Amino acid sequence: MTTSPPAATGRRLGALLQRVAEAAMALGLAGMVLAVFVNVVLRYAFDTGIVFYEELARLLFVWLVCIGAIVASRERQHLGFDLLTSRLRAAPRRWCTALSRLGIAYVLVLVTQGSWRQVQAGLDSHSTVIGYPLALAAAATLVLAIGMLAVLLHQVVVGGEAPLGSADTHVE
Repeated sequence: MTTSPPAATGRRLGALLQRVAEAAMALGLAGMVLAVFVNVVLRYAFDTGIVFYEELARLLFVWLVCIGAIVASRERQHLGFDLLTSRLRAAPRRWCTALSRLGIAYVLVLVTQGSWRQVQAGLDSHSTVIGYPLALAAAATLVLAIGMLAVLLHQVVVGGEAPLGSADTHVE
């Protein structure tokens, strides 16, 4: 079976974006581990710590979770409840899948709107220790919602009709 050039380009772009996301997650995790490890050693050995590292670790954790959720969504590895849909035949299963995707899209649009408002509100507020704009933390959920909407759109256009929770529907 041959694939059309736009579909192949879309898959290559998706794979590239996933590698970038995984690299960002690896860097974020490494930064978190380093920050927490240094603070643990300092607290244990010298009865002190670096408050900057605590705030940095929290920020990195938020971004790590949000980027990880996008990657999990692309790989269709999110938790799914298919007790009903696994027992349905073709047409009703397609309808349930379409309704579920519409519901997911609606919720993600709401998250996008709320996150955008939080980003705007956080532009004038700064973190206590590091001093970064709080919009940076709120931007993680904005990226999450937009990324998952893009993944959902790609799955609807290219990915077939398998339920979102199916592990056997891995998209490359």
